Amino acid sequence: MAYDVAQLLAMNQTQLDDLFRESPAGDIPNGSAKGTAIIAPGTRYSESIADIINHFGWQGKVFDAEKGVLKNKVLAFGFEAIIARVYKDTSWLDGKECIVLDYSETSLVAHWIRDEIRLIGPGFYLGKVYWGKSRLIDFCLQF
Repeated sequence: MAYDVAQLLAMNQTQLDDLFRESPAGDIPNGSAKGTAIIAPGTRYSESIADIINHFGWQGKVFDAEKGVLKNKVLAFGFEAIIARVYKDTSWLDGKECIVLDYSETSLVAHWIRDEIRLIGPGFYLGKVYWGKSRLIDFCLQF
């Protein structure tokens, strides 16, 4: 099944977790991706929150697969900052392979953050954000 952002925003947390568990890691992506934060999944607030975050906080990520790094596109003008190492490893959610976006050694601002992504469609990834070992939110990336 092909998914879009609206469908993900309408899903509840259990549905998002199940989709992540069912999906392969996929290849480490390369290039620029539009990001959407998924907060309060499955509620009427999810889309409004995502719009606000996209306009003022976080717009997505730019991957360099060859170097195994990424930069986040932040602030209203898409400034590229907050670097992460990118590699495949075991997911904290289910113990299966995922792509890890690791900020622990590359960012003073986000050193406690770890993202995990999996491929849910062509050029489309679903992600989980962890603060330490605690899950925070979900997000998606469209290439």
